[in-house]
Amino acid sequence: MTHQSTDFPISPEQLADFERDGFLAVRGVFSPEEVQTLREHFMEIQREALDQTSPLRPFYEPKTAEEAGGDVLKQFPRVMHPHRFDDLSKKTMLDARVQSILAQLFGEDVLAAQSMFYFKPAGAKGQALHQDNFYLNVRPGTCMAAWTAIDAADAENGGMFVVPGSHKHGVLCPTMADMKESFTTEKVEIPEGLQAVQVPLEAGDVLFFNGACIHGSTPNSTSNRFRRAFICHYVPASTTGMNEHYYPLHDFAGNVIERERISGVLNTCGAEDWETFEKQREAWLQNQPAGAGIH
Repeated sequence: MTHQSTDFPISPEQLADFERDGFLAVRGVFSPEEVQTLREHFMEIQREALDQTSPLRPFYEPKTAEEAGGDVLKQFPRVMHPHRFDDLSKKTMLDARVQSILAQLFGEDVLAAQSMFYFKPAGAKGQALHQDNFYLNVRPGTCMAAWTAIDAADAENGGMFVVPGSHKHGVLCPTMADMKESFTTEKVEIPEGLQAVQVPLEAGDVLFFNGACIHGSTPNSTSNRFRRAFICHYVPASTTGMNEHYYPLHDFAGNVIERERISGVLNTCGAEDWETFEKQREAWLQNQPAGAGIH
């Protein structure tokens, strides 16, 4: 049954913008107090997890400044699936305001698949342009991201870029990213006639975008600013299956929901293109110091 909540109503104009562009920035979803709580909470998680005896270590393993050897993303790696071990993360992932907006954008009830927290301190690399449903491999349809700014995100500290209209091209075959600029290896080329635009966000704003919308970020070029973000991925309730690594799904009451578990990413490449990408990626990995790899 279609979710009819108007807890955070989206106007017809906003919905039309989302359908045209593949993304929508919704301002002030979270209050300054809520954002501050999340910011301080994750900074404490990072500090606590530095202790080798911390119960957080099975879930999150940052390195000390000495161990990181100057790589700030080893000191402040992203926290993957914090909702699996952290109550505040799960509560935020299942926030009723986010549910309301998602249901209006999807046109049906939604399920929560993933949470992440990005610290992105000063000097950190960006993330090459990519598409989320390449990874989640949702069937049928696609996933949707809710990217919550915990700090203001702009051109200087590596804010978000999106490619309007790119979701209409489906999921595309990735190429090898520039690893001097990106901490992830996949890069999607922008379709002819389209261009990336930056979406400045204030803390508490949420950027929603289609799983086929091309997006990414540049490095944080500041000397003293973080660009923290709490990011979740959601799927429509009509989903029949997705990548096995993103289970369990949850409804917004917190119940575990099962669907078909699909192995691997959504591979839209021809055999030759995929082989080329795999070889380039493997060559890069082999040239990394022991224990380096991808953050």
